[in-house]
Amino acid sequence: MLEVKNLSKVYDGDVQALKNVSFTVNQGEFLAVIGLSGSGKSTLLRCINRLIEPTEGQILWKGQDVTAASQDEMRRIRRKIGMVFQHFNLVSRSRVITNVLAGRLGYVNPMMSALNLFPKSDIEMALAQLDRVGIMNQAYKRADELSGGQQQRVGIARAMMQEPAMILADEPVASLDPVLAHSIMQYLEKINKESGVTVLCSLHFLDLVHRYADRAIALNDGVLMFDGPPSEIDDEKFREIYGKDAERVG
Repeated sequence: MLEVKNLSKVYDGDVQALKNVSFTVNQGEFLAVIGLSGSGKSTLLRCINRLIEPTEGQILWKGQDVTAASQDEMRRIRRKIGMVFQHFNLVSRSRVITNVLAGRLGYVNPMMSALNLFPKSDIEMALAQLDRVGIMNQAYKRADELSGGQQQRVGIARAMMQEPAMILADEPVASLDPVLAHSIMQYLEKINKESGVTVLCSLHFLDLVHRYADRAIALNDGVLMFDGPPSEIDDEKFREIYGKDAERVG
């Protein structure tokens, strides 16, 4: 489904965020991307849908070369790749349902969407997605009236409005306490298992990786250090990924 080949990213100032990273992702897989802050996790996810432009390498999505795609082609590709952000990326003063309907922007007439005019079917879909994540009763509140956990659920509902084949979740629980983190991960797991949506999720904590991921890849200073089942991350591999002084928790 997704193939990343020899991907590198160099930012201004010769800062190399990714170094020759290669891996594949199968349809329906739940893949965790792990590593310290600054290891390249967010850069990797954002290169996949070209929110960040790769410097070198190739990304193939269902056989199509994402790295060579035109802007029109990228719009069509992004329709099927949902994104969930660490800091939610909601329009705080807008209503919850308006934020969720933003997930349909790739499907509706731009003029109509600018006026917040969506088909009845899209509004019904938005309410159904909010119901799926347990907050349909919050649909007509302003987004900034919701708690952090509720706002992240809005972000997941928005991503699902794209009818995605894959979701890129960039540190989706880093801003949440452990109880809320599990609730958000359970929604992503449900989408993965029940709807067959492929999930690539960057995470810090190994207990979440062991609980939810089918497979993990690990980055250290932009280099791929591990690719395999989470159960194979032993103490030695853990120190390779997180540093020799790191202590394992969970």
